[in-house]
Amino acid sequence: MILQAAEPASIDRAAQVLAEGGLVAIPTETVYGLAADATNDAAVARIFETKGRPADHPLIVHMADRAGADAFTGAWPPFAEQLAKAFWPGPLTLILPRRTEVARAAAAGLPTVGLRCPQHPAAQALLVACANRGVPGLAAPSANRFGRISPTSAAHVVAEFADRLLLVLDGGNCEVGIESTIVDCTRGAPVLLRPGVLGAERLEAAASQRLQRREEPQGVDEPRAPGMLAAHYAPRATLRLMNARALQTALDVLGPELDGTGAHIAVYARSALKCRSASVLLRPMPQNSTAAARQLFAVLRDCDDAGVRLIWVETPPDSPDWDGVRDRLLRASAAG
Repeated sequence: MILQAAEPASIDRAAQVLAEGGLVAIPTETVYGLAADATNDAAVARIFETKGRPADHPLIVHMADRAGADAFTGAWPPFAEQLAKAFWPGPLTLILPRRTEVARAAAAGLPTVGLRCPQHPAAQALLVACANRGVPGLAAPSANRFGRISPTSAAHVVAEFADRLLLVLDGGNCEVGIESTIVDCTRGAPVLLRPGVLGAERLEAAASQRLQRREEPQGVDEPRAPGMLAAHYAPRATLRLMNARALQTALDVLGPELDGTGAHIAVYARSALKCRSASVLLRPMPQNSTAAARQLFAVLRDCDDAGVRLIWVETPPDSPDWDGVRDRLLRASAAG
């Protein structure tokens, strides 16, 4: 069932369902999340079951503001405080030491927890309404089957879980379009675990420290975070990354052979490519990284809906502003 987030009664109903241990798909500025009371381990278990997500993959906990985060952590390095002050509410998740008595299931039993204060007005209103009902935060991974394309509209969520009676709070299309940047704040210096739309320069300026990059895990105690699998965000079609020249060559060679075969291919590229085959769906990628992030997952879903078997994507530029989009496409291509 879809509730319109602009209606106060919808916020109240969603908050009540969550307070009673239910699940609600909610909008954020990044992607839609599948939310449950982060302090209710049984409710959180339903998130894992609904998504088909392994229970050892931690979830991000969302609160309305910085003060609300104190329900889940009591340790704030100065640079973490500075990052929260600069980017909350917004598309930034901070990994911090977890209070041992809360959110064990949401944190997959780890001593750390991912915390975020979302910017979307509907998410803000819902989190405040939940807090007023004794729910200090919501665990909310992306509202999709595990490993698949994240949803950026209520319609995406409904299509993803068509076999379930799921309450969806419709707050429109997501403004950012890819998941939050994740910074680990438990190692004495900020460590980037997952890129997003917040560039490294902005993060370093806010933290007054150089941002370290994630290294390969060295042991079982290293904090884990969502979206760290090599294969993730995958469409049903096989996705392949290529440079513009390789894409045009492939279209020149294979395009004419595909006519009438039904072997449809989608091409998503920044460069102006040419193809005369009706079996090839050409989609232009924005030149701007922010616009590309906003539409990325929606385009991949559109390609799946068109029934294509292959999605050829032009590799994004190797520049910091494209890190988040490039990360999502690399992981989507690894699933093929």
